[in-house]
Amino acid sequence: MPFTIATWNINSVRLREALVQKLMTEEAPDILCLQECKSPVEKIPVEGFRALGYTHMVARGQKGYNGVAIFSKLPMSEVAAHDFVDLGHARHVAGQLENGVTIHNFYVPAGGDIPDREQNEKFGQKLDYVAAMRDWAWAEKPEKSILVGDLNIAPREDDVWSHKQLLKIVSHTPVEVEHLGAAMEAGKWVDITRKDIPEGLLYSWWSYRSPDWDAADKGRRLDHVWATPDIANAAHGSRILRHVRGWEQPSDHAPVFATFDI
Repeated sequence: MPFTIATWNINSVRLREALVQKLMTEEAPDILCLQECKSPVEKIPVEGFRALGYTHMVARGQKGYNGVAIFSKLPMSEVAAHDFVDLGHARHVAGQLENGVTIHNFYVPAGGDIPDREQNEKFGQKLDYVAAMRDWAWAEKPEKSILVGDLNIAPREDDVWSHKQLLKIVSHTPVEVEHLGAAMEAGKWVDITRKDIPEGLLYSWWSYRSPDWDAADKGRRLDHVWATPDIANAAHGSRILRHVRGWEQPSDHAPVFATFDI
């Protein structure tokens, strides 16, 4: 049975509850993975989501920061929640569908502003976190799995508005791209978005700092959908809902969608 999955850094699920409901109503993905929920689990506004058919949730949360949640119309059970490198952050949760597909929802640390672990502790934490994702994938050898989330790295030259100008900007530095590539290789993950849309500039994030984000179009593709090789060929229909970035009081991220015929 096919299902559609979406991933979206919501930048506060309580502040943007109405936007989540709008996406659920207009696009109706079977599974919606949110990052940066900024809410303890018990304060996530689940009643409105349940009324729209999202009766299953697995989540990890904390007050004011981080937080990941998976809302599903399909039955789902929690199978993991890793605190990589022991940061004490709510940055991962995994749920399994009845067909055996496991969905991992990640929120990788942003890494601060200075791409140097000696000058910026947050950048070191980011690199260590992605390295831990690599080691986890080597150890677990995931199968029948989908990995989604705000990975806070734009790996390809055409995943940013200017490769040359962003080489020294956190999210597109060579060391970050190398770390993400190693994590992908360790799990044999397939970048589903780029499998479906192999060419051209592609973004999922536009800064709040731009007075006109749409006209400036200085975006980055920070949000990803990956799958293990055994199910990657079942994926299709990838799309990024750019117009959602233009909703009233939006997140600075746009949702990323893919459909799997499994």
